[in-house]
Amino acid sequence: MVKKDPSPSKVNCEVKSRTEVQLPDTPATPVVNPNLSGAFIKVPLVLAETTLQVVVEADIPLDPPACEIKRVLKDVFLTQCKLVPVGPFEEINESGGFYTSEGAKLFVEGYIRKNIEYAPKGCNSALRTLTAKVPFSGFADLSGNLMNLPIFGFGDQRRAQFLDPKHGESPRLDKYFFQNSVIYNEQPFCELISAEFFELDFSPHSFDSHESKGSNNGSFNKLREKIVTDLTLKVLQVQQIPLNVNGGGAAAKGHEDDC
Repeated sequence: MVKKDPSPSKVNCEVKSRTEVQLPDTPATPVVNPNLSGAFIKVPLVLAETTLQVVVEADIPLDPPACEIKRVLKDVFLTQCKLVPVGPFEEINESGGFYTSEGAKLFVEGYIRKNIEYAPKGCNSALRTLTAKVPFSGFADLSGNLMNLPIFGFGDQRRAQFLDPKHGESPRLDKYFFQNSVIYNEQPFCELISAEFFELDFSPHSFDSHESKGSNNGSFNKLREKIVTDLTLKVLQVQQIPLNVNGGGAAAKGHEDDC
């Protein structure tokens, strides 16, 4: 038995609601440390902003085969972005193991995510979509291109040995004194800014070449892509920076001294 829909005139279209009441509010006075003379903040500091050119070539299989590529959308995902200092290192004002590095290599790894829309062979075929991940990896030399220098702390390990009391010409192999110190660093990290793509897509060979001679109705089951990507990113490290009256920090003061 089929139940008939109620009459539109009898349907209740009202929903539950309530009217909000305005709450009283008054400005609050911020609490400021009265003894604060030299303030320090810990913030992400931009070490470099650079554009890397990624060049990759990939073969993407198509199933079912395509006769025409309609649209290709792309995004970039970074799975690794690590800064490795290579020196020269300069100690920071007798800080006890903290150094700045004027040279660094940036290791980058990730993939280009492509969403491909294509038409299979046939005059009345539905459009197909395919998602492909094209991996890439490489490194960039940031030496001489750093806006601010990264800071790294190095630990120390020492070992003391003893002489054999019965044989003063021989060391003891069963007695040692060890001392070590460990410094934990802020890991530099990256942020994506933009990506610009230039690519050439084509079929390396026709899938139905014997049927497509002299016509544009052939199909192909492989798409070859040559991609050039200009990838712009920032390299940052969380550092402790002093504030002054003018709102600048240690990095700004260092640039003023250079001038």
